[in-house]
Amino acid sequence: MQYGECLNAASLLPISAALEQGKIIEEYPDDTPYPSCLILGWSGHRPLHVVVASNAKTLETIIVTVYQPDLAYWESGFERRKPL
Repeated sequence: MQYGECLNAASLLPISAALEQGKIIEEYPDDTPYPSCLILGWSGHRPLHVVVASNAKTLETIIVTVYQPDLAYWESGFERRKPL
């Protein structure tokens, strides 16, 4: 999947797996309009970061963004940001 591509059913499978089996590595309780968090998941050997927001009133989970983390910015394991 490339930047700007629309999602289709096949491209949602790795995202779904990351959400089901992933680990919350950062929380953003003050995000608006809804609190959000960063989840680290894996698609095979490929790490994925998924930012999701949660609407407590409707119980909806909103996928904000999905990206493959870069070792230039993340420690090995992709759970912690490197210091600036």
